[in-house]
Amino acid sequence: MRQVHGMEERQANINMKTIPLSSRPSQLVNIVLDGQNCDISVYQKTTGLYLDLTADGKLMLQGRICRDNVYMLMQEHLGFRGNLLFIDRQGSSDPNMSELGSRYELVYLEEGEV
Repeated sequence: MRQVHGMEERQANINMKTIPLSSRPSQLVNIVLDGQNCDISVYQKTTGLYLDLTADGKLMLQGRICRDNVYMLMQEHLGFRGNLLFIDRQGSSDPNMSELGSRYELVYLEEGEV
């Protein structure tokens, strides 16, 4: 897994877009990110929080476990511009459904910010 080091310092220098999530066990967000029509599905399983991503009708991620401060997309060749990242605003724990949208935020970083 590719972890982002020094995130606090980076946050001051980049323009992250927060993806609106709430504390529901399963949710789908339709959002445009850098001109890409995205469907982001976030869902809780007994083994953790997971994410699926479709951009412009193309499946980019399926069943990706969500970790704190780790880029969701590992392969640039998929054609997705930018990346997604969960951030724990109160520490360094992996996200869980009960505190999505408050303690845990999903953010989008544009291609030049990754």
